[in-house]
Amino acid sequence: MKVEVVALATLRQFMPDVPLGGARSMEVAPGTTMLELRDMVGLPPDEVRVIIRNHRQAELDDVVQDGDRVAFIPAVAGG
Repeated sequence: MKVEVVALATLRQFMPDVPLGGARSMEVAPGTTMLELRDMVGLPPDEVRVIIRNHRQAELDDVVQDGDRVAFIPAVAGG
């Protein structure tokens, strides 16, 4: 299955090969979870706070589907 992965804000440093605004296209096995995908990309577990799949929030145990676009987002603060 093919999915696209985006790491936003401070998580971008863990995907230096992906240009700003771009996504990494990846092949994953059927049954791969968001947790497994996060680990495959190499994102630190304690820094990922939100997962968005196809514009909807996802959970770590959700299974990735063919064609998904998954964004990993860190905790952010602003004022």
